[in-house]
Amino acid sequence: MSTIATPSQTVGPFFHIGLEHISRNDLANGNAQAVQIDGQVLDGDGKPVIDALIEIWQADGAGNYRSGFNGYGRVPTDANGAFQFTTIKPGRVPGGDGQLQAPHIAVNVFMRGLLKHLVSRIYFSDESSNATDAILQSVPAARRDTLIAKPSAGSAQNLAWNIVLQGEHETVFFDC
Repeated sequence: MSTIATPSQTVGPFFHIGLEHISRNDLANGNAQAVQIDGQVLDGDGKPVIDALIEIWQADGAGNYRSGFNGYGRVPTDANGAFQFTTIKPGRVPGGDGQLQAPHIAVNVFMRGLLKHLVSRIYFSDESSNATDAILQSVPAARRDTLIAKPSAGSAQNLAWNIVLQGEHETVFFDC
């Protein structure tokens, strides 16, 4: 059996060609409480991944999904591997055990070479409820930082969160 990937066994760099027209990176719709999340997708060598597609899904500020707020966005990375979303900080939602989770944004990463997308989360650095979030607490303490967006440019409204695919600072990805 050959272990060399063939075109039918890999995903090509088609996101900019086929999906750019349905990109949506502004979920806030002019909301005064909007936050901007800027980041990059980086490979194991720290080089930008220019053909990834980032999807997010989140609740509204009260912790409700699809209640007049469309908490879904999708954006391809640019020539520097960068992406940007403008959204609102979500409210707390119940987890599978019924306990409230810390505010978070669900993230899917699609890119060339991945047969299955990667799943991660963005948490907020100013949330005391991070300390009791069952999913975040299931991550080893030394790696939790990869899931937390941090203020950038000295503003709580501008956040930075990178996706690192491999290596020492690899983002935590969940099996779903």
